Amino acid sequence: MGKTIRLTMAQGVAHFLKKQMTVIDGRKVPIFGGVWAIFGHGNVAGMGEALYQVRGELPTYRAHNEQGMAHAAIAYAKASFRQRFMACTSSIGPGALNMVTAAGVAHVNRIPVLFLPGDIFANRAPDPVLQQIEDWGDGTVSANDAFRPVSRYFDRITRPEQIITALKRAMQVLTDPLDCGPVTLSLCQDVQAEAFDYPESLFEEKVWTIRRPHPDTDELASAIALVKSAEKPVIIAGGGVLYSQATKELTAFAEAHGIPVAVSQAGKSSIDERHPLALGSVGVTGTSAANAMAEETDLIIAVGTRCQDFTTGSWALFKNDKLKILGLNIAAYDAYKHNGQPLVTDAREGLKALSKGLGGWKAPAALAEKATKEKNVWMDAANKAMASTNAALPSDAQVIGAVTRSIDLEKAIGLCAAGGLPGEMHKLWPATAPGSYHMEYGFSCMGYEIAGGLGAKMANPDKEVFVLVGDGSYMMLNSELATSVMMGIKVNIVLLDNRGYGCINRLQMETGGANFNNLLKDSYHEVMPEIDFRAHAESMGAIAVKVSSIAELEKAIADSKNNEGTSVFVIDTDPLITTEAGGHWWDVAVPEVSPRQQVNKAHAAYVKARAAQRVG
Repeated sequence: MGKTIRLTMAQGVAHFLKKQMTVIDGRKVPIFGGVWAIFGHGNVAGMGEALYQVRGELPTYRAHNEQGMAHAAIAYAKASFRQRFMACTSSIGPGALNMVTAAGVAHVNRIPVLFLPGDIFANRAPDPVLQQIEDWGDGTVSANDAFRPVSRYFDRITRPEQIITALKRAMQVLTDPLDCGPVTLSLCQDVQAEAFDYPESLFEEKVWTIRRPHPDTDELASAIALVKSAEKPVIIAGGGVLYSQATKELTAFAEAHGIPVAVSQAGKSSIDERHPLALGSVGVTGTSAANAMAEETDLIIAVGTRCQDFTTGSWALFKNDKLKILGLNIAAYDAYKHNGQPLVTDAREGLKALSKGLGGWKAPAALAEKATKEKNVWMDAANKAMASTNAALPSDAQVIGAVTRSIDLEKAIGLCAAGGLPGEMHKLWPATAPGSYHMEYGFSCMGYEIAGGLGAKMANPDKEVFVLVGDGSYMMLNSELATSVMMGIKVNIVLLDNRGYGCINRLQMETGGANFNNLLKDSYHEVMPEIDFRAHAESMGAIAVKVSSIAELEKAIADSKNNEGTSVFVIDTDPLITTEAGGHWWDVAVPEVSPRQQVNKAHAAYVKARAAQRVG
């Protein structure tokens, strides 16, 4: 067996994690950026002691909420283009379950994060223990089983030696570009403290690199022929372009073959939006330019995208009867979607191989000419939507305009997650560099924003992170604002107060519903809440200001540039105004029958819109 070292299982985990490395820009660095921990019953004695021993090589960070710390870890990995990631450990019971929502975020967005929740006793001697979920029909069940459907790999460690294979499998998943996603190793609390003679080889340094599978010869030949037969091809770039670090190859491919590029939420920033062939966002929250080209395209070159309903306009955006789809994706599952012709490959290698095979072929010149025309129309509309105003309650778009005019876009990251802001930012935020736009919209998880801003800043300390968040999301999870202050990590937070859930209120209205239970004024109340967000942020240590106009917001952002700590800018906004230009129908089921005529009218429009869907 060779030399061994006697450690507890938890110590084995800690010593293993600190030895996992990767190479970034020619420099070897630890692949784990640290461990987020909230200690409690089930992990304080085992993992707590183990992490203390390695704190100089594997830093441990304390958060205020388990979901929040997991969001920070996810944002760190996303902002690192999945090259580096973090671990999160919690107590059993509520501490663990608080991370399940974040595990869903990581799973949907295919982001690596290692969850290490404490679990019940494997030996069952003190059962039932504090916080234990008991299943009367299954003695093996614990609360951590909730992680199973939202983990790419799940394992419950009931003996100390099991961690040897579990850790290796965990790393394989965390670093695999296809299977990448959250891993949960559920650590029984008694087993964390049990010792075992581990092989020293387990703790040898290991360097992980990105696997880049090349395309199959036959699939590549078919893809080349398909592209050459197209007259109106359009590229839709997804998050896979960023994670493959294929942004230069994407731009080179578009230029070489004269094909315009639209982007999904995850793919935004994969091409500089100032590029003539960059049409911006596509789909439900798309620009008029991208959607106009998408409606007519006869070939979608879907690069690194899972073709979610917001990207495809619930599969009703594409109107050309001759439409075909080329799925250039590392996941065959995504490449084959909607009868796509697959090109299963790494995005960077696939784009290079496809471009080489196309040689001097270019799309008809009329395609680029139309793209330029449509883009000019869109830019006029976007500039009007973001223009400064003296309105007492500005729109989200006008706030976005104020922020983007006030910062150095080359050195900034715009971050958001849920509500109406993601749609406006998808259309309007001028992404210029890879990663300059950071959106969690796969799960659209309210509460991601502030914690996500913290994680993104930890991954990019040289960038200014601007979090745009509505009052609804802020109220759901704002505790990591205090964490950013405690850690001395500056995050800029622009808090748009429209007094409720403005986005869902608009959706409610669009589907014929009455204004009900979304805006505070339309909810049950004895007294209208008067929340002083400036004072609240200040109470957690932030430098906060309440502004009353767009001009004041721009001045406040300019004045904050020398602030050393987290800054919060609060502004009241209109809950009803959205950018009218661009956009597309979204399939949200409307009741077939209702005593309210508004609903019946909305259902009739819904039935008509569904007729445009491409089913299967």
